[in-house]
Amino acid sequence: MLVKTKAIVISSLKYQEKSLIVKCLTKSDGIKSYFVNNAFTGKNNKQKNSLFQPLNQIEIEANHKNKGTLERFKEIKIINPYQSIYLNIEKTTITLFLSEILHNILKEEGKSEELHLFLEVALQWFDNHDEIANFHLILLLQITKYLGVYPQNNIEANIFFDISEGIFVSSQTISALSFEETTLFKRLMNLKLDDNQKVFSVSQRQLLLKILMQYYSFNIENFRQPKSLQVLKEVFS
Repeated sequence: MLVKTKAIVISSLKYQEKSLIVKCLTKSDGIKSYFVNNAFTGKNNKQKNSLFQPLNQIEIEANHKNKGTLERFKEIKIINPYQSIYLNIEKTTITLFLSEILHNILKEEGKSEELHLFLEVALQWFDNHDEIANFHLILLLQITKYLGVYPQNNIEANIFFDISEGIFVSSQTISALSFEETTLFKRLMNLKLDDNQKVFSVSQRQLLLKILMQYYSFNIENFRQPKSLQVLKEVFS
């Protein structure tokens, strides 16, 4: 079936010497993987490579056979081109980190139109703003809504967050955050992208990132700690 749809590049993996396997979150069909032959050869190789930068927003026309094999692009073009993401070391580091997380957690299990729209808007905000220190934290938490594991909204009168169950509880359990950690986590849950980016200190951001990685490990099957995590910590230390 020939499909024309928006897509977000999740990752690209070099295959042998000349080709790429590109994983995309498409608006029409959710996660799809594509084979790009001769991605590093020919007159347009630089143009080809630039299309598949992590989290690029593209519009594609592709043959979707839906047989569990790699699909093929027919046409590709960049939409909503980024102005700052690949020119700013902090933004680039966040982008690579989020790309690795999304590659890990998003599976080929049908449509994800709402998640695609959320990421599309969030990434445009990210590109157009300078104060972005909390962006990855907000995004990691909000993504859990689309994975069906967002923390239950039972905060009132419950002062500890049980990280393995995803609920707030009245007494501290073996897998619950401390009172101070829970208070910090509640602040993150109420945070929006346009809120003051200086609401957390560097150490608080590092702690929240650690909490989110633990939460993903408990609640998302086969979650792996991203290799880029240490780089992210160093850039924002």
